[in-house]
Amino acid sequence: IEARLEALGAPVEFIKIHNTPDGTFPNGIPNPLLPECRDDTRKAVIEHGADMGIAFDGDFDRCFLFDEKGQFIEGYYIVGLLAEAFLEKHPGAKIIHDPRLTWNTEAVVTAAGGTPVMSKTGHAFIKERMRTEDAIYGGEMSAHHYFRDFAYCDSGMIPWLLVAELVCLKGQSLGELVRDRMAAFPASGEINSRLAEPAAAECGIQSKYSAPECGIQSKYRIDGRKNASNPDIITEIVFRVTYI
Repeated sequence: IEARLEALGAPVEFIKIHNTPDGTFPNGIPNPLLPECRDDTRKAVIEHGADMGIAFDGDFDRCFLFDEKGQFIEGYYIVGLLAEAFLEKHPGAKIIHDPRLTWNTEAVVTAAGGTPVMSKTGHAFIKERMRTEDAIYGGEMSAHHYFRDFAYCDSGMIPWLLVAELVCLKGQSLGELVRDRMAAFPASGEINSRLAEPAAAECGIQSKYSAPECGIQSKYRIDGRKNASNPDIITEIVFRVTYI
């Protein structure tokens, strides 16, 4: 991609860190969802005055973005940003999203004249639902992004290229593009808690917060679930902010 952009004369400069493959992972787990794995990218953005930071996971099927100030942008907001961009080119299209964090995506898609469609989380479920609905795009808050024109598959390269295009076309920084959405729908990001009995904790969350009488549904959502591979409870909280 870098060579192609250079050949086209695109005014893009790539500043690379940890760019040499090393299976011993000397810089830690390649998972930018973990806060401790973000510092190097954040610092590089600030040091070089970059317009955007990009960090990949271990198999490069997800990219995670940092704005011009080095702030990590949750995948939740990137889903909304890309959905809006696709709807500008494909009015009335359907957009697939996962059930974990939904309010911002639903609001953006509806306002842009599209149809938000919720799917089960996961590669197989998202792809199947996209085909069934003939959706132009699908996104998960975990930074998996799926594209109809890419055989309904996910890609870790297409999202950042589209965001870079938006930054150029809109004449706004990444931070400016997502600022209002982040203010309207603040999200905690993933909170991982290692527990002795995660199943009991999950039941406790459901018991305490799912009842209608608790009166919180219109103000914030709590997504709590067991991790499939370790005794963790993964929690995300998203708020709905009303300005008076």
